[in-house]
Amino acid sequence: MTQTTVTSAPSTTATTRPSGLRSLHLIRVVFSLIWVALVFTTSASLVSTDRPTVSAAVLLVVYPLWDAIATLLERRLAGTGSANRVSTVNMGLDLASTAGMIIAVFSTIGTALLVFGVWALLSGAVQLVVAIRRRRTVGAQWPMVISGGQSVLAGATIAAGAASATSSLSTVAGYSAFGAFWFLVSVIALSIRGRSDRRRAGRSSTSSPA
Repeated sequence: MTQTTVTSAPSTTATTRPSGLRSLHLIRVVFSLIWVALVFTTSASLVSTDRPTVSAAVLLVVYPLWDAIATLLERRLAGTGSANRVSTVNMGLDLASTAGMIIAVFSTIGTALLVFGVWALLSGAVQLVVAIRRRRTVGAQWPMVISGGQSVLAGATIAAGAASATSSLSTVAGYSAFGAFWFLVSVIALSIRGRSDRRRAGRSSTSSPA
């Protein structure tokens, strides 16, 4: 008699985590698209020398704060270990950036862009580390690897150009839109991986001796 309960438990764990990540990534996509739409409809014309409007200030503060919340949810899906420690660093970075952004929005758009750029650079580096470490346990992490690398480059660019007279909030809206795209690609990649894992699990269970 085969130990079906023992073999099925890892399979359940293996499918639950990608499923949870897919749901969370979809929520991230929706949030980013709504955020981008609000930036373009309320604040896209603001340039580095302008003072943030109330709507712009709220949008800028909410973005890193939401990332902290999403990281906390993702941490619950990831379990314990080194990835959890990295997520703790990421949440600390998000909360520090939120605090920094609260201060920055009382200054100019340029100051806010500088804070945003530094945060995007550092959070992208953390995302890159998490995606690389998660490849063996979850798989289908190449979109997050690309997204993390892109965030590092975009963050450096935003921070470097924060003082430019032509810099505006449309820059960070573009950053968020690209992030939404890669999270959507990740949802598709995880879905494909999940179907593949279920097919392999099905073939394994039918071929096991009774």
